Amino acid sequence: MEKMKSLADQLREKMVKPGGGYQGAGDEVHKKVPKKADKIMESTILKALIAYDNSDNKNMVHVRFDKQTADIMNKFKMATGVDVTKFVAFAVKHLFDTYPELKTIIKQFIQNTDL
Repeated sequence: MEKMKSLADQLREKMVKPGGGYQGAGDEVHKKVPKKADKIMESTILKALIAYDNSDNKNMVHVRFDKQTADIMNKFKMATGVDVTKFVAFAVKHLFDTYPELKTIIKQFIQNTDL
């Protein structure tokens, strides 16, 4: 499974090599040249985001973002490999955990609502 590469991955490897020669799927890369894109800034929030597991989440919510925010989230995905869905789920959970008064507002609303 680890040796399976998409066509895009194969083309990236071809462009990185000095000779630009094509390698077959069975060939091994002897030495990986470190790139700026490989150096991800390690931070506590990024580690927590990568470790966050949203695989058991089944409910979906349709949200809208302005163009700039959507672009930043997509670039974040390219930079870190973290899916936008995981990013948003983590952000909302982190927001509710950081500001518990939001849950209090919701509870008060439910208590004051006549059914």
